[in-house]
Amino acid sequence: MKITQADFKQRRQELLALLPQNSIALIPAASLKTRNRDAEYAFRQDSDFYYLTGFNEPDAVLVLMPGRLEGESVMFCPPKDPAMEIWTGYRAGPDGCVNALGMDQAFPLDQLDSQMPALINGRSVLCYSQGHDAPFDLRVNAWLEALRLKVRQGAVVPQIVMMLDSWLHEMRLYKDEAEIAVMQRAAQISAEAHSAAMMKCQPGMYEYQLESFIQHYCAMSGARFQAYSPIVGGGANACILHYIDNNAELKSGDLVLIDAGCELDNYASDITRTFPVNGRFSEPQKALYQVVLDTQIACIEAMKPGVPWGEIHDLSVRLLTEGLLSLGLLKGDLEELIATEAYKPFYMHRIGHWLGMDVHDVGLYKQQGEWRPLQAGMVMTIEPGLYVAPDNMDVDPCWRGIGIRIEDDVLVTETGHHVLTSAVPKTIEDIETLMQTGA
Repeated sequence: MKITQADFKQRRQELLALLPQNSIALIPAASLKTRNRDAEYAFRQDSDFYYLTGFNEPDAVLVLMPGRLEGESVMFCPPKDPAMEIWTGYRAGPDGCVNALGMDQAFPLDQLDSQMPALINGRSVLCYSQGHDAPFDLRVNAWLEALRLKVRQGAVVPQIVMMLDSWLHEMRLYKDEAEIAVMQRAAQISAEAHSAAMMKCQPGMYEYQLESFIQHYCAMSGARFQAYSPIVGGGANACILHYIDNNAELKSGDLVLIDAGCELDNYASDITRTFPVNGRFSEPQKALYQVVLDTQIACIEAMKPGVPWGEIHDLSVRLLTEGLLSLGLLKGDLEELIATEAYKPFYMHRIGHWLGMDVHDVGLYKQQGEWRPLQAGMVMTIEPGLYVAPDNMDVDPCWRGIGIRIEDDVLVTETGHHVLTSAVPKTIEDIETLMQTGA
């Protein structure tokens, strides 16, 4: 199932219905980013803009105006230009935005600054994600200033500026059937890529070689881009949470942590697995790994509608702290250790995050000061971990330099949950079997 232009149009209509009366909303597209000198990074559309348009060209602006007789959805986009299209590729142009995207009106991008003051004029509320795009903020301020200069001629400047996020990001938090289908496919591709990397892993390889297996498998399966920079940390590098150097040699006897996930049709997947470089866990590695795995399984099982988001994290803290106590890495009373956050040197992040068009997706975690309850259609990661720093002199040397994280993508359903990334092994037995036999 693919997300269709009818879906994008329906999203615009839903947002229009949520906007205040007599308001105007502005949603800019992303721009190309320079990598070095005159070379640019591969283009990735702004998630909010793509969510409402499905338009994958840079430097456009979507304008939504509820109740406007001439049309409520207006697009400004780069014009058709046969000479430029020889160099940079096809452009839809204004006609394409109307005919293919279902916009009510569309204009060439070079008319944006001249037309926007007139479109804003008379609207009482201006809605956009202020502070997100500094150059766009400057343009909006210029349009408002142009209107202020015409107040004595009857121009009316919006008196209220509101963040668009409060409506748009709540919409994005709940995934519909088509979105879930895309995310399931992305998760499946990434799961298979992780399994392939496990089977390829050998002592003497380099971290970036495992990274390349992940990227190659995803691209060959139809997902050209990763949702974020892959983390491949062998040995003590796994204790660096956002390690992306990926340039060290993988050594027999060490674990390697891979945190990687592809992006498909602008939707992210996010998987972490930790496994032995030589295909066999040592006894200390097994013991610590099992604590993390048991915690992850319990946290996933706790997911269902109505459960506050924070309760899932609190459960992970309790179970991991119990595990650290049982293995002797912490000593003392369980409740006191939790209250004083004695676990923090070993577990310093939270249990997970929302997942969707962004790997750390939009949506509030708290409402009116309270952790929001999980609801059907939400997707979040469950990723407990334990990390024993190589210079931690308070623990037995056998634990030092072991970093373990296990992460899956989990959809909240009407009756409980569904693990989108279940196709990649995570038990000790299944990982060792896969690495030894390829089955």
